Amino acid sequence: MNSRRAVFLVTLVALGFLTVVLRLVDLMILEHDWLSQRAYRQHVRSETVAAPRGTIYDARMRELAVNRRVQSVFGVPKEIRNPGQMAGRLSRVLGLKKTALAERLSDRDKGFVWLARKVDEDTVRAIQAMNLAPEIGFVPETKRTYPKGRLASHVIGFVDIDNRGTEGIERIFEDVLRGESGRVMKGRDALGQALSSGEDNAQTGHDLVLTLDEDLQYIVEDALNEAVEHHRARGGVSVMMDPYTGRVLAMAVNPTFSPEHRARPENWRNRAVTDVYEPGSTFKAILAAAALEEKRVRVSDRFDCSEGVIEVGGRRIHDHKRLGVLTFEEVVQKSSNVGMVKVAQILGSETYFRYITAFGFGEKTGLTVSGEVKGLLKAPKNWSGSSIGAMAVGYEVAVTPIQVLNAYAAIANGGVLMRPYIVSDVLDSEGRVVKRFEPEAVRRVISERTSRILTEILETVVQDGGTAVNASVLGNRVAGKTGTSRKIDRQTGRYSRTRYYSSFVGYVPSQNPKLAMIVVIDEPKGSIYGGEVAAPVFRKIAEHALIYLNIPREDTGHVVLVSG
Repeated sequence: MNSRRAVFLVTLVALGFLTVVLRLVDLMILEHDWLSQRAYRQHVRSETVAAPRGTIYDARMRELAVNRRVQSVFGVPKEIRNPGQMAGRLSRVLGLKKTALAERLSDRDKGFVWLARKVDEDTVRAIQAMNLAPEIGFVPETKRTYPKGRLASHVIGFVDIDNRGTEGIERIFEDVLRGESGRVMKGRDALGQALSSGEDNAQTGHDLVLTLDEDLQYIVEDALNEAVEHHRARGGVSVMMDPYTGRVLAMAVNPTFSPEHRARPENWRNRAVTDVYEPGSTFKAILAAAALEEKRVRVSDRFDCSEGVIEVGGRRIHDHKRLGVLTFEEVVQKSSNVGMVKVAQILGSETYFRYITAFGFGEKTGLTVSGEVKGLLKAPKNWSGSSIGAMAVGYEVAVTPIQVLNAYAAIANGGVLMRPYIVSDVLDSEGRVVKRFEPEAVRRVISERTSRILTEILETVVQDGGTAVNASVLGNRVAGKTGTSRKIDRQTGRYSRTRYYSSFVGYVPSQNPKLAMIVVIDEPKGSIYGGEVAAPVFRKIAEHALIYLNIPREDTGHVVLVSG
């Protein structure tokens, strides 16, 4: 009996040792790789760290969009014993609902959940004081900030919570700015305490240098916002550019928004390129250029506008008053609708349309900002009997402010349509130029001779007897044109008698222009005429801009300060 028991015990022990040996073989040989990986996952956590986004600078290398190092809060649900209690402690600090936090922290299958992204330093310190590690931790991130606040917000745009470009330059140049993300490896012991960390090298995004000048941008925005408020208008747009290169020096839109606190999406739209309007009398310069270039009219040709009205295709087109017999120069200076209709009839629809398209209407300018549209332009085969008359005075065509400005820039620079651009350089992290954007001529639209003659005519618009005397600049000649156009009433489908666009577009100094600029005010109250509403804005901006650019007066050769 004792012998049997001894054999049984020996056999049992032998089987036990055999089982242990087999298990060790299984763990150390057969399942070694899987167990090693599991242990690594338990003690080492890999986290993606976004690369620092490239900086956006103005033309003088002043920062417009930068990164700030911040912390984001995460939780590890599978290590939290009481999600409700933890949520209660955190909800007061994070300013979040306890129920929402508890729900996130209750998923025991998850090893990582975001609780709050990019929190401020006070919040970080408050959570650190609670000693909640390893259940609650922090991940370093970067937050996009805009040190100039609302300045140029419609151009720059903004990013989402993950630093991905959502609007403006931030979106258009997302691939350039974003860089390449890295990885952070964090080790922990059995108690969850951090042992070590290492970071793969993330590749910083490229920087952008814009053509915008911060000071000019401020001058333009300040004057535009003041005008919109003064005239109780719905909004406005003003854009400034170098007519010889197409460099956009400033682009302002009202209403505006803060890129970091963007509450109203309807204000994000860059109306300089996204919104179309019927330009009214500013479009007359295009017709004048075509007629002069084709030699169908001369400056001294006379047009009888004494009736103050003309009928075209059953539609009556009026002047604001009877202007008598006018030379072609006076037709433009006094903005006679009757005279311009007669010029259009002489030129003909096909030729007029050819020049309209040559000046860039009906197509996008190619400016690299969000949402540019090409406008609305009908081919002559789709014109009605009255279309030639309507288009002569800037109706039945829908344009963007940037298109109008670019067309005038072509008149100003001697007749060449340039492609406007707003990004000057792409730089790497060492400040080296990776890509440079150069001025690009699209096509010649009129001769230098026509440009010179038309400029002299447009100068008279800003002189005594013209519609834009309020656009005159002290010491420098200005060439330009006013516009006052009715808006369509969406309820009736007819032109409103109370809602207008008031505009002025021009360049200065007119014989050697340093800047071209457009001002459009949407639905001003009280005064409605472009010469009374938009022209003074042009003057205010131009006078301050010329001083800033150190452009001397033509009459004295000196730079003279202005007040106000």
